[in-house]
Amino acid sequence: MSETIEKIVLAYSGGLDTSVILKWLTETYQCPVVAFAADIGQGEELDQIEEKARETGAEKVVIEDLSEAFVRDYVFPAFRANALYEGHYLLGTSLARPLIAKRQVEIAQAEGCNAVSHGATGKGNDQVRFELSYLALSPNIRIIAPWREWDLNSRQALMAYADSRGIPVPTTPQKPYSTDRNLLHVSYEGGVLEDPWHRPPEEMFRLTKSPQDAPDRSEEIEMSFDQGNPVAIDSERLSPAALLGRLNDLGGRNGIGRVDLVENRFVGMKSRGVYETPGGTILRAAHMAMESITMDREVMHLRDAMIPKYAQLIYNGFWFSPEMRLLQTMIDETQRTVSGTVRLMLYKGNCQVIGRKSDRSMYRDDFATFEDDEVYRQKDAEGFIRLNALRLRIQALMAS
Repeated sequence: MSETIEKIVLAYSGGLDTSVILKWLTETYQCPVVAFAADIGQGEELDQIEEKARETGAEKVVIEDLSEAFVRDYVFPAFRANALYEGHYLLGTSLARPLIAKRQVEIAQAEGCNAVSHGATGKGNDQVRFELSYLALSPNIRIIAPWREWDLNSRQALMAYADSRGIPVPTTPQKPYSTDRNLLHVSYEGGVLEDPWHRPPEEMFRLTKSPQDAPDRSEEIEMSFDQGNPVAIDSERLSPAALLGRLNDLGGRNGIGRVDLVENRFVGMKSRGVYETPGGTILRAAHMAMESITMDREVMHLRDAMIPKYAQLIYNGFWFSPEMRLLQTMIDETQRTVSGTVRLMLYKGNCQVIGRKSDRSMYRDDFATFEDDEVYRQKDAEGFIRLNALRLRIQALMAS
């Protein structure tokens, strides 16, 4: 492995941390730096980012719209699995990191860079997600994690460094929390949210109305699926990114998708996070409803047993691991029959399934009916019950 850092590609957002890192890298390693910004639905945060990066010392700036790839290749696979970390978190940040890292490694190879860098701190999960992905895709790549190397250990220190170098960063007062946004969610943590008893300030939320302020009339939508993937809303076919964006609008105005939780970070500490995932919340509810009439019972139960492990792998940064590939292959096999349409009612923070239909439906009203039927012999249930009770009877007889 080469010890000399010849050229670096930095995962760059244009915020305070990565702006300081960009300058610090050029000063510390005395080599060219390529600033890479991935557009995965964070919106206005990318405005003027190329100018800012060049002013801060980037030799080259690469800005790419990865929204469709993000939703198609990362969000949809996870939602085919109904992935949920610790019962609440829909993995919005976790799913974005492997995509950014993958493209960063590709850019490093194309630009002749032998090192990559990121702005994740030494306390969080993102450092693990980025670096496991880097090493899985480019085993000999050099990794520079400034937060684990420098002595700039506070926001005040970063601001002082930026001011001393004339780095163009916002000088407005610090928000009492930090945010991360993409097309799947917005996350908030730190600052006032570090007290798990402190209620999140209402003005913090960007994507969702408060349920109290949402419309007083419910809104009904229909979502169509093809082999586990959503493909249309109200019969209008949409690209993956456009579909998730539409769901975000629908969920946001109806106050759907807010979560306040304390989660267990991979590095060992507990962390309080507040999330807005309006579109993802609707999508998961609809997908599970679609599965309920199209998936075999034992296949569903086996897949469901794998969800905690699958979600943990994503959360901990093992997207490119062999076990992840194995699980995804199995999960995708379960989705072959998951096609049809689900009807939902959205109202003041709630997403309620009110109908589902499919040409692949396993639901048979001639079997399930409580009225007269000619296909199910109720007397057969007696033997079924007695055989299942046999071990219980023997246990009771032994105890008597």
